[in-house]
Amino acid sequence: VPGRGEALLKVAACGVCGSDLDRMFTKGPHKLPLICGHEFSAIVEEVDDDVTNVAPGDHVTVPPMLPCFRCGPCVQGHYSLCEDYDYYGSRRHGAYAEYVVGPANLLLKVPADLDLRAAAMVDPAAIALHAILRTKLTVGSRVAVMGGGGPIGLFAIQWARIMGASEIVSFDVSAEKVGLARQAGATAAPITAEEKADIVGDGFDVVVETSGARAVPDASVAMLARHGELVLIGIPNSDITIGDASWARLMRLEAGILGSWNSFSAPFPGTEWTTTVEKMHSGDLKWEFMITHELGLDSVADTIRQMSERTMHSSKVLFLPDKTES
Repeated sequence: VPGRGEALLKVAACGVCGSDLDRMFTKGPHKLPLICGHEFSAIVEEVDDDVTNVAPGDHVTVPPMLPCFRCGPCVQGHYSLCEDYDYYGSRRHGAYAEYVVGPANLLLKVPADLDLRAAAMVDPAAIALHAILRTKLTVGSRVAVMGGGGPIGLFAIQWARIMGASEIVSFDVSAEKVGLARQAGATAAPITAEEKADIVGDGFDVVVETSGARAVPDASVAMLARHGELVLIGIPNSDITIGDASWARLMRLEAGILGSWNSFSAPFPGTEWTTTVEKMHSGDLKWEFMITHELGLDSVADTIRQMSERTMHSSKVLFLPDKTES
């Protein structure tokens, strides 16, 4: 039931994020009980009387972070750095459910003819764009995407293409994901060590790290060109070591390492979200090719366990509450 300023949302689709696996099986939740799931779209079912920005029947994508709008970073418009935020599927109940309630003023309406599965994938696409906007990527840049076969990597490849990169190389450990990277617009997707060594050359202007795998940051630094930039999106679950040779390269080539957290800017939720919706609606940003599973809510527990144990091949997994299991 929506409270003051809230909307009742009928969940249309909710994607699985790697952080969901960590939340359930590694790091644990901030509170219990907790329903996870934060990459979601919905149809507005009901609104409180004082809500005017959305109405029943509206299609929305739901920014998962709920900033406080009071702390120093929020006052400056840096909502991703909020010091007292709430978050769907992490600090409050999320969208592996049929219905969710939340603040209506933080919803982002999407065109009625935009597929609601696409609207559920705005979050990972916006995360990739937020990271790239932290860099100096421009027309003619040489770009590498680490973990390029995963959803955020596939969106990073597309943003680099849209922004005019001359070469976009996807690095991943899975041969199955080479085809996905190619569909996203990667100019190369090497798998073997020899292929990877041959393509690095003098290094990349921008390296986007999406995997969080322990060895990847060191390998990423080793690929940087002079004044190159490494932007970190992937969240590791163990200590990271940058070796002597990579450290020397970082210093001698005056390269840089940037952190990227969430996907928000002012006015909330920011250009990352509005541009993603625009590019999905125009067809410039592809999304459907990366969906490997569309499942009902009954499959949540088993599917996420298999993903955590790496016993299933997947790229983007979506849970659709209205889907009937066969």
